[in-house]
Amino acid sequence: MQLETLKVFRDLVDSRSFSKAAQSNSISQSAVSQQIRGLEERFRLPLLERGAGRRIGLTPEGALVYQAAKEIVALYQALQNRIAEVRNTIAGTIRVSTIYSVGLYELPPYLKKFLREYPEVNVRVEYRHSRQVYEDVADGTCDVGIVAFPAVRKGMKAVSFRKDRLIFICHPQHLLAKRKEVGLEEVARQGFVGFTSDMPTRKGIDQLFRDRKLEIRPVMEFDNIETVKRAVEIDIGVSIVPAATVAQELLNGSLAAVEITGEPCYRPIALLCKAGRVLSPAVKRFLEALQEERTDGVADADTPQAVGE
Repeated sequence: MQLETLKVFRDLVDSRSFSKAAQSNSISQSAVSQQIRGLEERFRLPLLERGAGRRIGLTPEGALVYQAAKEIVALYQALQNRIAEVRNTIAGTIRVSTIYSVGLYELPPYLKKFLREYPEVNVRVEYRHSRQVYEDVADGTCDVGIVAFPAVRKGMKAVSFRKDRLIFICHPQHLLAKRKEVGLEEVARQGFVGFTSDMPTRKGIDQLFRDRKLEIRPVMEFDNIETVKRAVEIDIGVSIVPAATVAQELLNGSLAAVEITGEPCYRPIALLCKAGRVLSPAVKRFLEALQEERTDGVADADTPQAVGE
């Protein structure tokens, strides 16, 4: 039994996708299927439930093999990291699990700069919801997680990445679009397009209004920033979003942005790692690069009001 086969099996179960497992291991989907069949022949047991639909499930025996595969692969990767540290080699693969808004709009400049400096490093980014990012870090299926408004979790450590300024957005023809600033009292009177109630950004924005004894009037709720923006673009309602996520829309004029009256509102972004995990030199340098001076030249506020996604 080869270590690579155990890694393929682990990646297949983690991603629940033959195509993603193939991509992660630089092999074809048919090669993934062949390795799984070989593993089942080795144990003389079915490891995957092959029922109707495309969902990948585990048999009881498969769950045991999966847990062992995770531990074996993690131990081998820790050994590789220690050897690389001794050699001070900055190379290999870094797996990043990030919330959509940061991964799509704020991470790219850091990635470009890092990859220019370290071309032998391969950074694989997965766009996930907050809950899934925490799961990825806890399971060890990613090296670095990126979330907003980080929660304290046992077995994880979080370090500050940056802070996002929140702004009010609306349709360019909206009655508030030409204002220099808008108070939350006025926003509360508008139909609000927001994130779903289980998302930290939504909870943070709700808290902003509750602190002023106000409530928003939700007209639509979505689980990602793209659909929130599209709904505001067609004038279904207004919203409050991180400024970095609407730069292109403000440039092309499909959205209008107005500052919120009073102290600026921010949400903190944090980098997550599994506590006690041996980090490769590449991951360590990547974390350092993310914490260096911001690439856009805009300084974070010293005393932000924390709001998260």
